[in-house]
Amino acid sequence: MTLGRVTRVVAFGGGHGLAATLRALSELPVDITAVVGTGDDGGSSGRLREHLGVPPPGDLRMALVALSERGPGGAPGGDSTRTLWARVLQHRFGGRGDVEGHALGNLLLAALWEETGDVVAGLDLLGGVLHARGRVLPNTLQPVVVAADVLDSEGAGQAHEVRGQARLTTTRGIVTSLRIEPAQPRECPQAQAAIAAADALVFGPGSWYTSVLVHLLVPGIARAVAASDALRILVLNSAPQQGETEGFGADTYLRTWRELLPELALDVVLADPSCVGDRGRLLAATRALGARVHLAEVLQTPGGAHDPDRLASALESVLLAVPARQDSRGPVQG
Repeated sequence: MTLGRVTRVVAFGGGHGLAATLRALSELPVDITAVVGTGDDGGSSGRLREHLGVPPPGDLRMALVALSERGPGGAPGGDSTRTLWARVLQHRFGGRGDVEGHALGNLLLAALWEETGDVVAGLDLLGGVLHARGRVLPNTLQPVVVAADVLDSEGAGQAHEVRGQARLTTTRGIVTSLRIEPAQPRECPQAQAAIAAADALVFGPGSWYTSVLVHLLVPGIARAVAASDALRILVLNSAPQQGETEGFGADTYLRTWRELLPELALDVVLADPSCVGDRGRLLAATRALGARVHLAEVLQTPGGAHDPDRLASALESVLLAVPARQDSRGPVQG
């Protein structure tokens, strides 16, 4: 099977949402690059970034594992040694003391980065051990702080600042602005190059502000995406997330995308019918971004997690319909 002109796909995100997308893409005949955020400041990742000054490794680890879980031809499982490695990397220590709560893969990545002195080289080495079906890259080569101004749920009063990905993910209210610190971090040149060479860019699903939109706050990543003529696909979340996107409808994601990124168009919005309350509002919000809606059953259960097999089928349909490259892409007009 071929997907026409689409051979290289870059997927943006973090955590479980990105992992679902990567498992789906692993079933398709494409070259995959995962671009992962570096704002995580909770749990094992937060401790390692604080103590060692390294990018938070947790989401990078999860992406590598997701790309190693499918055997040849897309079949689950595959070589038993590879699957054992994947399980070991996810192993989280119990007990008491300094190692408690750390995932082994996080410690291994931190060790590889210290030994090689190179974040990308360490990721590539571990990806080789896992026979990963693609490459995993950070969007920046240093940890960043994610910060936002948030109004209360009714939109009344004065916005207050929330700093840190872990806090923002669980904060109730209306995000009025989003930023990273430093504003000009050391970007990953390999990630920028992958975006420039891509035939399709896939955003989401995942924590909306802290795992999806945050990539486009990195200046070099945003410039590369804006300059790319690749197909831009947004995979909508299955349900609002308590705190960060509480009360969101399907169209709200698109309205906030346009508010925060007014000049960045989309081509396709992929959504499960069960998570679309008002199709008219979704269509209007999608058209405002220059995109079309593709509805497909991609969830395990209504409101549940994305099913990799179903998501793979939906992405295949979208990618098969990709037209010839456009010569240029302008900003969205109001």
